[in-house]
Amino acid sequence: MAENEAIVAKKHQREHQTMDEKLNTLRAGVLGSNDGILTVVGVLFSVAAATTNQFTIFIAGLSDLLACAFSMASGEYASVSTQKDTEKSVVHKEMALLKSDFEGELQAVQAFYQQRGVSAETSMAIAKDLLSKDALGTVVSVKYDIKLGHYMNPWNAAFSSLFSASAGGVFPLVAMTFLPNAWQWPGTIIAVLLSVTLTGFLSAKLGHGLVKTAIIRNVIVGIITMFIHYYVGQLF
Repeated sequence: MAENEAIVAKKHQREHQTMDEKLNTLRAGVLGSNDGILTVVGVLFSVAAATTNQFTIFIAGLSDLLACAFSMASGEYASVSTQKDTEKSVVHKEMALLKSDFEGELQAVQAFYQQRGVSAETSMAIAKDLLSKDALGTVVSVKYDIKLGHYMNPWNAAFSSLFSASAGGVFPLVAMTFLPNAWQWPGTIIAVLLSVTLTGFLSAKLGHGLVKTAIIRNVIVGIITMFIHYYVGQLF
């Protein structure tokens, strides 16, 4: 049985990424980009409000951009690794249950289809047919909504977050340090607002949420971030 299940798992692993895996990578990217924008602009506004030295402003922004990118990447790696370990643990538990309590697993699959309006007789026939073809894959899908062999990849999430946080932070950094003095502040504000609008739109689309609400929320957070950090810099 164990050998057969290992073969099944390998067969599943050869398939393409599932939609959930792709969305997880995109989610990490959107969140990383949003954090990169807000943390970098926060530091830039604080420092720029306290000093007019462009080199100091640039170094502070660049240092924060790198710190944010690596922090986001390490956080995503740790989080997704934990999720992956949990999913693997569940699969191993179900492999053991298929050996020790096959009847219980059969009933669990039957109950799954009965709860969806299928008759007891038909749901049992479906359960027996599915378990005869792919027992482990069926059980983990029905009980935990896991597709066998398709665990979330922590490296994909980490690199996605690393890249997007860096890319997001670049917009306010470039605007604040390279625009002419007359355009430095308004240009940075515009760059931040456009960036958080984009991340709000993408997060809503990925999460099937309300686009307008997500954009307004992101813009308000961006404005508050800039306001607070500007006045923190003014204090010193």
